[in-house]
Amino acid sequence: MKNIFSGVILVLILSACSNKEPVAVESSENLKPNYDTVAIDSFSAGATSEAVIRKIKMSSQKYQDSLKQAVKLQAEEKRIAEELDKENKKKLEEEKKKANVEKQQKILESPEVKN
Repeated sequence: MKNIFSGVILVLILSACSNKEPVAVESSENLKPNYDTVAIDSFSAGATSEAVIRKIKMSSQKYQDSLKQAVKLQAEEKRIAEELDKENKKKLEEEKKKANVEKQQKILESPEVKN
């Protein structure tokens, strides 16, 4: 068993160390990139085109407008909620007053009935 195992290992070592044929690497391929690789300073005048700058400004303006609109909507919702609360409080106060008036009338009427 030891001989078979050592024989297999010896065959693997010999096959791994055999002479290999060199592979020719062709460097004639076009290695030039398809895009412009000239470095542009991001702070220079030509760093971004005017169209890109205009799009950025417009998108930021739209974003600011949408934020302002959202704030307005929140303020409007808050105002409406406050008005509803005030109306509900007024209704509750009126109902309490009516209930008190009815209680007083019942109290006033009940002694008259007893006599």
